[in-house]
Amino acid sequence: MTSALQAIVFDFDGVIADSEPLHLKAFQRALAEEGQTLDAGDYFTRYLGYDDVGVFEAVARDRELGWTARHVTELVARKGLKLQALIDDGEILFPGAPAFIRAAAAEMPIAIASGALRHEIVQVLEAAALDQLFHVIVASGDTPESKPSPGPYLLAFEKLQERAAETLDPRRCVAIEDSVWGLESARQAGLRCVGVTTSYAADELRGAELVVEGLHSLTLPMLDALVRRGPG
Repeated sequence: MTSALQAIVFDFDGVIADSEPLHLKAFQRALAEEGQTLDAGDYFTRYLGYDDVGVFEAVARDRELGWTARHVTELVARKGLKLQALIDDGEILFPGAPAFIRAAAAEMPIAIASGALRHEIVQVLEAAALDQLFHVIVASGDTPESKPSPGPYLLAFEKLQERAAETLDPRRCVAIEDSVWGLESARQAGLRCVGVTTSYAADELRGAELVVEGLHSLTLPMLDALVRRGPG
């Protein structure tokens, strides 16, 4: 039987890479030099869905700090250096992620739509020998607005279509996300939505048509079945 599933678009942080705790530490260390604190509760409830620029802008807005765009750019660079140091210290991929990605790439085009910086994504993928498997990477700054705007997923789908040998139907393409912001982005772009409970509980992943613990518990037949049953 021919697969109904045509393509998969992955979020990166929280789906492929267990990097959210590292991002939090990097933000905390960058903000500490500004005399600011950021606890885990605030990060996961208020800021997780933003890209790096968006996090610093939101913190400044929430705390009336008056940071200029130039200063935010400097903070993003500072946070990037601190994240790099943390990444260099150890393993970052979720268990089962490489195996699922390789299995998916052998069957269909795959992409990433993420709010992470491109060089951070590429570095992690290269270290795991996964970088050549992705047809498309949409990263921070590639679209005017970050998630929950549909922009990142719309661009990923458009670029996948350019590379695909057949006409893609967004209703036959699946997004895999760990946050409600990401799920909203994918849903607005017309993709089918799978949530992983790496960052939030299942009942918090509003908009997910299928929820699993992570890529280690997901299979291509499960995604094919999701696509075949049509939107809920």
